[in-house]
Amino acid sequence: MKRTLLHSPAAHRIYAEWFTLRAELDPAVSDREIWIFSHAISKAAKSKIAITFFRRALISKGFNPDALELSETEALLDAFGTAIVADSNAVPAALWAKLKSRYETKVLVDLVAFAGIMLATAVFNNVVEVDFDPELEAFAEGASSV
Repeated sequence: MKRTLLHSPAAHRIYAEWFTLRAELDPAVSDREIWIFSHAISKAAKSKIAITFFRRALISKGFNPDALELSETEALLDAFGTAIVADSNAVPAALWAKLKSRYETKVLVDLVAFAGIMLATAVFNNVVEVDFDPELEAFAEGASSV
């Protein structure tokens, strides 16, 4: 994806803000929580590259993405990521209320902006049909070597 984006340095710079927002969310949102959130967005957007990228992150830290036991916070972020992709105009009020009770306003702003970049990344990979990185093959859903 980065190689493709580098055809436009401006586009690459904008998508790279994912890392800036990730840093802003730390430590309010842990690595595992952000991977679960990103994985939920990726799955809902049906982005094989993004799904597999976050599967690799989880697997590399010893977690099985097909059998995760989610904490309350992780389940909340998973549901939020899925809801954003399903219909950003209809995120359930109860879900948003739980997020507002858990996070301060700045974290919520960063979390929604992060989700926007994550969704944009999934859309970019899907539309442009970015080549699947061979490094990710072993981590793809249904791969036998994971």
